Amino acid sequence: MTTPSPAQQIADEMRALQNKVNSLQDGVRLARVRDAVEDMETKVGSQPQRIATARGRGYVFEKDLEAQAQSFVDSWTILYPNLQAQINIQSTALMNAMRPIEMQMPQLTAAAYNPAAARGILNTLQSAVSQMESKVSAAERTINGMYDQFERQVSEFNRHMDQIEYMLTQLAEATFQLLPTEGGIAAVKAVWCKTGKEQKDDPEGVLYLTDQRILFEQKEEIATKKVLFIATEKQKVQGLQLEAPVALVDSVQTSKAGFLKNEDHIEVRFQSGAPVQSAHFHIWQDCATWQGLINRAKSKDFDQARAVAVDQAEVAKVKAAPTQCPACGGAITQVVLRGQDTIKCEFCGNVMRL
Repeated sequence: MTTPSPAQQIADEMRALQNKVNSLQDGVRLARVRDAVEDMETKVGSQPQRIATARGRGYVFEKDLEAQAQSFVDSWTILYPNLQAQINIQSTALMNAMRPIEMQMPQLTAAAYNPAAARGILNTLQSAVSQMESKVSAAERTINGMYDQFERQVSEFNRHMDQIEYMLTQLAEATFQLLPTEGGIAAVKAVWCKTGKEQKDDPEGVLYLTDQRILFEQKEEIATKKVLFIATEKQKVQGLQLEAPVALVDSVQTSKAGFLKNEDHIEVRFQSGAPVQSAHFHIWQDCATWQGLINRAKSKDFDQARAVAVDQAEVAKVKAAPTQCPACGGAITQVVLRGQDTIKCEFCGNVMRL
């Protein structure tokens, strides 16, 4: 490998220094911080409308969402002008400190053909640029520290709204419909592991949790033709594969799988009367979170925080549901869900209207 000449080495270092100076010219204006603050302004301001839209699409839980979003707006109204003022103060000081560096850069360019003279200017500028980079980083940390806790809270709220919107979109595209007064709680991409261990042909789709049911809908594209192991034709397959009353959930177990134990799995075990004894799912969200959601749905915890009250006429229909078939006298043991219009006797097939 050829050792570069002093002139070549100086030229290489000058180019690297010029790149740093170009970057610093944005840095001293605190462009990254300004962009982050403006992004937060947009994020905070959009939450009330996002909630209103979600309500219009059928999300009926967490009646305090509106109050949380308003509290963010109120806090940001105070924070935002203080942040802008601090950014302007810090950036003005940084731009002033940057001017001597900018003024010396032409001197360095002029001395480029005299390596001995250029070396002294270059070393001085390299040290000054390094110090300037440290000052910019310190200013960014100072400003970020003014609202980092607030930013975490808003980001967590924003992620929660993303999950609600994902669920509402999936429900709108589903092949099934929710029952009257049934409310969607959560949805997640999932694979139903039929044997308890994930297999290549296990159905992939969406796992849903409502205040009354657990549902799994297959929703995927399956290769119908392959050439040299590459899919050349695909067919979309979508359909409800499993539905079971939340009331029949016996337990929810969580586990981690995969080589790095980074796959989230849940196994839902059901009581007698459910269509399956258990169902194992690989899900693309935290398994402990889903365990908590299902347990809360089973205990009717979500009913306490409804933004839209349940139609009491539907509640009364469930309470008045027959416990014995009038045709054959057989006991009605199935779980009657709010919003059902009929139930069917498992012994004689008699259909009873509620």
